[in-house]
Amino acid sequence: MEDNHDITGKKFFYVTILNAVITALEFLGGIFSGSLSLLSDAVHNLQDTISIVISYIAHVIGKKASNSNKTFGYKRAEILAAFINASVLIAITVLLVIESIKRISEPQEIDGGLMMTVAIIGLIANGISMLVLLKDSKNNLNIKATMLHMLSDTVSSVGVVAAAIFVQLFHWNWVDPLITILVALWIMKESFGVVKETVNILMEAGPKIDLDEVKETIKTIPEIKGVHHAHLWMIDENSINFDAHINVDQSKKVIDIEEIYDKVGSLLKEKYNIGHVTLQVECKKGLEEPMIK
Repeated sequence: MEDNHDITGKKFFYVTILNAVITALEFLGGIFSGSLSLLSDAVHNLQDTISIVISYIAHVIGKKASNSNKTFGYKRAEILAAFINASVLIAITVLLVIESIKRISEPQEIDGGLMMTVAIIGLIANGISMLVLLKDSKNNLNIKATMLHMLSDTVSSVGVVAAAIFVQLFHWNWVDPLITILVALWIMKESFGVVKETVNILMEAGPKIDLDEVKETIKTIPEIKGVHHAHLWMIDENSINFDAHINVDQSKKVIDIEEIYDKVGSLLKEKYNIGHVTLQVECKKGLEEPMIK
């Protein structure tokens, strides 16, 4: 039976090939039809093909085991890839909006029939690519960023088809750049969400967990008198780490301390899905110090 790594690798491969073919087709279709929205879709697909390769490389690196140099492993390779892909997508959409504004003031002649044919083929291909990655994107920011590229191109293709209908029926060539602007703004909004989340992780921000609530949860264990110097952060979107100093009675033996460690680890895992807990035991030191320092 194939493991998840092999399956994901094959998905990346199939989506890459499919997008490379569609990119070439849309570039030719955009050039010969004169459609900016079709060319913008081609640019999206070209960047998507590159982003898929980057995402897969990061996915492979992220699966490498930890070592003495990278004690937490290589999980953040995928976070970096997600950040790069989403940031590049934002930059591309800005350029497309600028060019679209120019086209609205000076509409160009467009071959609506060719535009629609290529757009429909692109829509089907992008939709397939998006669905292939959809399941794996729910628990992985890197794959989510790549799937977002596929989703953006699917929505963009819908817009191109709509624009082609208006061009074909009413000769409203200005609809082509207008659709491009609307799709670009939507893509930009979605991409900002991925950038924000990846930056938070890279800055070692904590997940959406109340640290004071975590403190009170730990203090429900009778042996623990205080909690201070606490830190909560993420290695990637699925790995939450916590470390803190805890105060216990000085009469406790080492074996008692180990039992306390186990209690805290189990409690935090069950309630907050915190997978890595590091604790330092103290008796009186830091008892009056703040939670965060």
